[in-house]
Amino acid sequence: MQITPEHNERMAKMTFSSVYPHYITKVESKGRTIEELHQVITWLTGFDEETLKGLVDEKVTFDTFFKKAELNQNADLITGVICGYRIEEIDNPLTRKVRYLDKLVDELAKGRKMEKILRKA
Repeated sequence: MQITPEHNERMAKMTFSSVYPHYITKVESKGRTIEELHQVITWLTGFDEETLKGLVDEKVTFDTFFKKAELNQNADLITGVICGYRIEEIDNPLTRKVRYLDKLVDELAKGRKMEKILRKA
């Protein structure tokens, strides 16, 4: 599936706070916890609980969210298909980071073990 410039622009302008409740609903409906969701987000972004809450309250865009993040050095190990897109083929860095997060949340909801989600040896 081809990603258009319009798609990338829409991703950049979307607020993290508009998607965050959907992440919570998705993982909780599958028996996972908000704490586990935060563990996954922290692993990817480096944000602690307080910083994450502040970013949600500020209604930052994904562009700002990922500009403030310190992406995990193993984030490039996140591969596969999410939302119809093969992550490793996404050229736009911001869109790829958003899809990294989507993929981690999806793996958490599907019951994958945390050490696999966090790409531990």
